[in-house]
Amino acid sequence: MNGKPDTDARESHRPPSKWRRWGTIAGLSFGLVAFFAYAWLGGVLAEIDRTLPPVPDPAKVPTSQIVVDRSDALLRPYTIAEGRWRLPVTLADVDPMFLTMLKGYEDRRFDEHHGVDWRAFGRAAGQILRNGHVVSGGSTLTMQVARLVQGGSTRQAESKLKQIVHARALEAKLDKNQILSLYLALAPYGGNLEGIRAATLAYFGKEPRRLTIAEAALLVALPQSPEARRPDRDPKAAKAARDRVLDRLVTAGVLDEETAASAKTERIPEARKPFPMLAAHLGDQARKRHPADPVIRLTVDGRLQAKLETLASIRAAKVGAKASVAILVADHVTGDILASVGSAGFMDDGRNGYVDMTEAVRSPGSTLKPLIYGLAFEQGLAHPQSLIEDKPSAFAGYAPVNFDGFYRGTVTIHDALTQSLNVPAVQVLDAVGPARLIARLKRAAASPRLPDMSAAGLAVGLGGVGISLRDLVSVYAAIARGGRPVALHPEPVPVVASADTAPVLDPLAAWYVADILADVPPPTIGARGRIAYKTGTSYGYRDAWSIGFDGRTVIGVWAGRADGAPVSGLSGIGTAAPVLFEAFDKLGGDRAPLMAAPRGALIASNGDLPAPLKRFRGTDTLANKAPDTPQIAFPPDGVQVDLGIRAGDPMPLMIKIRNGQPPFTWFANGVPIAQTPFARAESWAPDGPGFVTLSVVDSAGRSDRVTVFVE
Repeated sequence: MNGKPDTDARESHRPPSKWRRWGTIAGLSFGLVAFFAYAWLGGVLAEIDRTLPPVPDPAKVPTSQIVVDRSDALLRPYTIAEGRWRLPVTLADVDPMFLTMLKGYEDRRFDEHHGVDWRAFGRAAGQILRNGHVVSGGSTLTMQVARLVQGGSTRQAESKLKQIVHARALEAKLDKNQILSLYLALAPYGGNLEGIRAATLAYFGKEPRRLTIAEAALLVALPQSPEARRPDRDPKAAKAARDRVLDRLVTAGVLDEETAASAKTERIPEARKPFPMLAAHLGDQARKRHPADPVIRLTVDGRLQAKLETLASIRAAKVGAKASVAILVADHVTGDILASVGSAGFMDDGRNGYVDMTEAVRSPGSTLKPLIYGLAFEQGLAHPQSLIEDKPSAFAGYAPVNFDGFYRGTVTIHDALTQSLNVPAVQVLDAVGPARLIARLKRAAASPRLPDMSAAGLAVGLGGVGISLRDLVSVYAAIARGGRPVALHPEPVPVVASADTAPVLDPLAAWYVADILADVPPPTIGARGRIAYKTGTSYGYRDAWSIGFDGRTVIGVWAGRADGAPVSGLSGIGTAAPVLFEAFDKLGGDRAPLMAAPRGALIASNGDLPAPLKRFRGTDTLANKAPDTPQIAFPPDGVQVDLGIRAGDPMPLMIKIRNGQPPFTWFANGVPIAQTPFARAESWAPDGPGFVTLSVVDSAGRSDRVTVFVE
C-alpha cells in the first residue's frame, strides 16, 4: 500500500537454502530410522510376547492342600511340589495395614498405572546418576508378579523387558485385586516359603489377618532379597531391612515417626515355627479319601484338639517313655467327631506315634459290662437293685475271678457294675448270651473281632474280643442316646431324615445303665455324678480304658503301648480315668445333664421289686431251657406287625406265651405291662411305630424275649 515491495512475498519465492535441504534430509532419515526401530522393537516385543507364560488365573495357582476344622481354622497344610509351602490366601485374609504398607513402599501408584510406572523408572534412573548406585527400583508390583510367574532375574535388561511386556498383559486381563492376590500367593520369603500366609505361620506362628506394624514391615522387606534377609539365618540383616522399610514409610507419610520408632523396638523372630499339624491321623486319612480336594473340612474343633493333644503328651510322659495316650471326643447328638488324638505325638517314633490308636484293635477289658447288664434289663431278667452272687463260679470250665482276687458275696446289680466285679458280669452274660452281645455291638456300628474267627464265648465279657477306641465310643454314644445308635463321622455330612434302625438297647435299659455309671466312683480329681463313665484294664496290663458321657458329649481314652507290650502299674481307674475327667474339663462350660428317666422306670429298692426281679437267676434260667422254659408264641421274633398305627386307627398287640410256670411278669421295652399275671395272653398298646422288645418272666425266673417292628 505504501509502494514498498512485499517482503513476505519475496521470502516465499526465495530458493531453499542448503541448511533447509539438510534439515529435510535429516528429518526424513530420522523418520525412517524411527520407523525401522519401531518396527524392529515391535517385532522384538511380539517375539517376547510369544515366549511369555500365559496370564495365570489367581484361583488356579497351585497351593498347599489344607485341612481345616469345623470353623475353617487351619489344622494342617501339606507342601506342594519340591517341598514348598504355599498356602491359599485371599485379600480378605490379610491385614489391611500390611497392604497399605506394601503399596506405600513398593508401588505408590499401583492403583493408577497400567503395569509400568514410567515416572518411577525416571526417578530410579536419576537416583543412579546422582548416587552412582541403585537407591530404589522402578519395578511395579505388577512387574514383580510377572517376574514371579516367569521365574527370571530382575537385573538383566532382557528380563526387565519381558517383565514390562508381561506386566502389560497382566493388567489387560486381570484386575488390581487379582494381581495383588497373585503377589500375596507367590512372593518369596526365604527357603521354601512362598506367599504371605506361609511366612506369617513360619515366622510368627499366626495367620496374616492381624499383624503388628513391625511384622508387616518385615514381610514387606523380605521378598526383595529373601535369602539374604531371612530372619532365621541373619536376624541382623532382617532387622536392618525392616527398619529401612519403616523409615521410608515415614517419609512417604504412611506411618508417623512415633509408630515407626516403636516398631523398631520389636524383636525379630530368629527361628521358624513348625506348621500346624493338628489331628494329623484324621487329616492323613481324609486326604487319602479326597486326594484332589484343595480344602478338606473336618468336624473337629481345632482349639479342643490342640488342648487334648497337649494333655495326651503330658499324660503319656508320666506313664512311660514308650507309652502313648489316645483320646476321642464326639457329639453323640449329631455324631460329629470333635477331637481325635491318635497318639501322644504323631512324629514321636519312640512311642510309635504314627499309629492311630483310636483305630487300633485291642482288648477292651471291662468296658463291655454296661452293655451286658443293659441286655439283662432289656429282657426283664434283672433290675439295678436285683441281687446277684459274687462268689467263685465256673461256667463250663471257664472260672472268672475278680480283678483284685476278692469276692463280695451277695450284691446288687448296681454295685456289681459300679465296682466292676467280674463274676456277676459273666453270670449275666451267660444268661443273655455272648452272641447277642456281639450282635448289639454291631448295631452300634462297632466291629468286634473274635480270636481266630471263633464263636463268641463268655470271655468276651471280660475283654476276650478285639475292639477299637472308636468302636467303644460309638457303643457308649448309643447308651447316652437312650439306646439309639449314631454314626460317628470326622467329616461334615448332610443332615437327612434317619430311617428306623434297630436299637442297641431299649430306652429304659439304656437309662438304667447310664444311671448306674453316673454313680461309679470318680478318680480323685473328679466329682461324682458329673458324667457317667466306666473304666477297663486288659489282661497283662496292656491297655487302660475309660469311656464316659454327659448329656451331649462322649469321650473315650486309651492308654498303653502301641506295640502291645505290658506297662507296669497301668490301669483304667489310675491311668485313663484322670485323663477322661481332664478332657471333659477342657470342653469348658457346664456339663449337659444326663437323660431323664423314661416313662416306666422302676425306681425302687430290692424289697419293692416284683418277685421275679428280686434276685437274678440267670444260670437257673439256662439250666432247664426246654420244655418248661416260657416261649413267646406270638409275635415271632423279628417280624413286622401292622397294627394300623400309621393309618391313625391303631389296635393293641396281642402277646401269647406257651410253657413256663405262672404267674408271669410281662415287659415291653423293659416296662412291666401285665394286668393278668396268670393268663397266657396279654394285650399291649404301643405309643407309636418302631422297634419294641417284648419279654416275659415266669415264677421260676425263666424268660423269653422277641424284638418286633410295629406300625
